[in-house]
Amino acid sequence: MAKNQKLFSTLLSFRLHGRTTRPAVSSRTSTTQTASPPCPSTSTLHHHHNGSAASPPMAEKLATARTLVLDVDAGLLLPSPSLFPYFMLVALEAGGYLRGLVLLLLYPVIFCMGGDSDAAARVMAMAAFCGLRAGRFRVGRAVLPKWFMEDVAAEGFEAMRISGAAGGRRVCVTRRLPRVMVEGFLSEYLGAEAVVGKEMKVLWGFYTGLMEEEDQVVSEETNKIIVAECGGDAVGFAGSPEFLHHPLTRRCKDIYLVTREDRATWQALPRSRYPKAMVFHDGRLAFRPTAGSTLAMFMWLPFGLALGAVRLAVALTIPYRYTTAILAATGMSWRLKDGERPPLPGADGGEQGRRRRGQMFVCNHRTLIDPVYVSVALDRPVRAVSYSLSRVSDFISPIGRTVRLTRDRDGDGCVMAGLLDRGDLVVVCPEGTTCREPYLIRFSPLFAELSDDVVPVGIAVETAMFYATTAGGLKCLDPFYYMANPRMCYTVQFLERVSTAAVREGKVSSADMANLVQRKMGDALGYSCTMLTRKDKYRMLAGNDGKCSSAPAWKRSHNS
Repeated sequence: MAKNQKLFSTLLSFRLHGRTTRPAVSSRTSTTQTASPPCPSTSTLHHHHNGSAASPPMAEKLATARTLVLDVDAGLLLPSPSLFPYFMLVALEAGGYLRGLVLLLLYPVIFCMGGDSDAAARVMAMAAFCGLRAGRFRVGRAVLPKWFMEDVAAEGFEAMRISGAAGGRRVCVTRRLPRVMVEGFLSEYLGAEAVVGKEMKVLWGFYTGLMEEEDQVVSEETNKIIVAECGGDAVGFAGSPEFLHHPLTRRCKDIYLVTREDRATWQALPRSRYPKAMVFHDGRLAFRPTAGSTLAMFMWLPFGLALGAVRLAVALTIPYRYTTAILAATGMSWRLKDGERPPLPGADGGEQGRRRRGQMFVCNHRTLIDPVYVSVALDRPVRAVSYSLSRVSDFISPIGRTVRLTRDRDGDGCVMAGLLDRGDLVVVCPEGTTCREPYLIRFSPLFAELSDDVVPVGIAVETAMFYATTAGGLKCLDPFYYMANPRMCYTVQFLERVSTAAVREGKVSSADMANLVQRKMGDALGYSCTMLTRKDKYRMLAGNDGKCSSAPAWKRSHNS
């Protein structure tokens, strides 16, 4: 098989550049094909271990080249992932479950066509894109980057890193995936200056499902991409001989072709090496939608809807102490980490019992039912405050109506202070929006100005099939998606009480106190703290700032 591949590469080299490539002396080598139009030269061999871009000869070429032309399909992504899950994500997240079912029914045809062949990709693109409104398509920026990043090979990423560190420009070429699917990921997370790929044809503002031919795409993009300015000093990096058919390879002085044996040893890029943290992503699916897992999801949906209705009925009609055991039997469990609850106002006859004001609990935000599990863990009713909550979610809440905030600092401060004055247990999520990944968004400092102390609460959520949050979808369906999971688990952890009296006395700023609480919570959960905000999330995932109004700083001099 290896000899056939080398022979095929030699024939392609002769056809494209009018010369032959010397045979490789080892199966663990990558051939460099030199194509300099003014004065052609003979190809040379570059030996580097395991197809890595970090070998001295290749690293030197990448560091000195003005432009890197990277094959996304076989030079950046791992060799094992199929293209089917990417198109299924588009079908389900942008088109709905009926479109996803159509694509799944076409899978036998796609498999017979070669699975990841060009013809199969066109069939998948037709099923996934046909009829979608082009102006509202955000799956490429909001959903797919998470899954693409998990499929990036460390060796392919190293080629991009070396080129970028040396000041070179990175041009990424995708041969099968439409450009609209990969451009957001490549430009925002990997720093690619240009992305070349097939365009989805648009008619009257809707995708037709057809892709433009490759030569037409290049002819339109050639004047815009950076390769045209490289002056012939471009290096290509690929993992398949098919990349040599692409017109942009004629502009490359050297092309490194990694053998199939080398690519088989590539490893996924670890999260610690991500060039940009994957903090925000959207979409309902919490699993990779391969053909088998997607079939399992569709088979589960009828049972999930019925089970979700039963779970909801139990949660609304049965007391907490009995609900926990019943729901755990259906796969809906929770646990109290460390098994300790904080002392509450009125819990004993001592100082806590004589205390008039209520207690504020500060939580990180995972889903809209965070306050429900805080109430379950305390075995006491709580008052949850929220900036935005659908009427449906509010109506089915088992802890009563949620206190709505308006993002007016003065008004919101007065509302929460009034609840504390009445002796209520107030649950607030200062992040202002949910985050799925192990990160904490910047805490709003208002909570630190309202009470002499707060109790931080760490929340962690595990789901098997669906996410119970969304930035661009229907928020009223969030609780139903959570209830429809085959299994899920909430973890609640009460941390040591933090005194915020210094803020009310003017000795410490509320922002510094909020950062302190965030760090304590991050250390307990093992999450990283960020300064990202709700605005940052919605700008990335939904293309807007969300509902946020600015107001003068609110100061309160209330004595408890």
